[in-house]
Amino acid sequence: MSYRPTYKAANTIAATIEQHFEKLHYAAESQGEVDLASRPHKKIIEEIIDVAFWSSLRKEEGHSPRISIAFMPPSQTSKPLMFAKRMALNANTLTKIAPGIERSGIHLGVWEEDGELYIWGTTLNIPNFCFVVDVSEPGLIVIKHRRIYGIGKYTNVAVLKGEQIRIVDDTSCENRDCPPILKALLDLTVLASWNDPINILIQFSVSMRGHGRGGALLIVPRNDTKWEESIIHPIQYLIEPPFSGLANLAKQSGNQTEIFSQSALRREVEHLAGLTAVDGATIINEDFDLIAFGAKIGRAKGKPTVEQIAFSEPIVHGEDKILFPGQLGGTRHFSVAQFVNDQPQAIGLVASQDGHFTIFSWSTQQNMVMAHRIETLLL
Repeated sequence: MSYRPTYKAANTIAATIEQHFEKLHYAAESQGEVDLASRPHKKIIEEIIDVAFWSSLRKEEGHSPRISIAFMPPSQTSKPLMFAKRMALNANTLTKIAPGIERSGIHLGVWEEDGELYIWGTTLNIPNFCFVVDVSEPGLIVIKHRRIYGIGKYTNVAVLKGEQIRIVDDTSCENRDCPPILKALLDLTVLASWNDPINILIQFSVSMRGHGRGGALLIVPRNDTKWEESIIHPIQYLIEPPFSGLANLAKQSGNQTEIFSQSALRREVEHLAGLTAVDGATIINEDFDLIAFGAKIGRAKGKPTVEQIAFSEPIVHGEDKILFPGQLGGTRHFSVAQFVNDQPQAIGLVASQDGHFTIFSWSTQQNMVMAHRIETLLL
């Protein structure tokens, strides 16, 4: 019997996801790109999402599954790990196999034959624009694809949480002041190398959000001390001289094949991002030198208290809003909004304990602080 999906959100979103991949492929092919993944049909999209969702609600030995499913034949990867016997794609199979493939970078390969989807094995390499479905936590499904150049985090297309559907709007920066990290997450800019500054900042954001304790990061210009006017002195955890472990890796000239350097970069990112869990703000400059952590933010002398901020979220039907800072979050959000209001040359990142993640930057268009909520892009 043919598989019949029962997860309503999968049926609702399938055609939209199909159109998204058709658009991606058309644009890439018109520019002469090759080695593209196969485009998924909406029935395939619906079925994979359905199976992923129902498996996410199960447990194996007390653990919820975390799985990355890639729709591709084994011929589209260089070193596939092939099962001797193909397996049926269903929630029971995914739940059983999940403990062995939950580590980052491992994908479960799924393909279709005679109208039926099956699991053929695992892979560490997937082709450009490969349709990927991640089981992130119970009831939370993330639909994404590999970037055309393979650098940096995969691009998220949509996030499903139960019956809630959030589709990423990749046009959301067309009429807004958007910081470079947001443009890169929307796949609007090319990340040239593994140590591209924006790629590092994206990794930093994912790591900040990942430790689950909440945190604040302030990024200030190099050779600029004006930001000190907005910090309460003395700074308890001042780094002297500034720590340059991550900064040195960011300055290396290299390419994406330098596995050792990439691993070292991840370790340094985890090291510094972990400091954001300490109460107060972590401060780095735009070269990634660590200046301080646990710093207390105060209003700069002569600067007004921030009373309004512009808010946006890069999802379809997301509306721009003008909010009081207290409507966005707690003390951490208010203090970082105040810092950027005082120091418009700086950028602030705030991770909440509940998983929300916000970029604060100065908007010259609106002449006020703008808060971009981006956790949908970081999952």
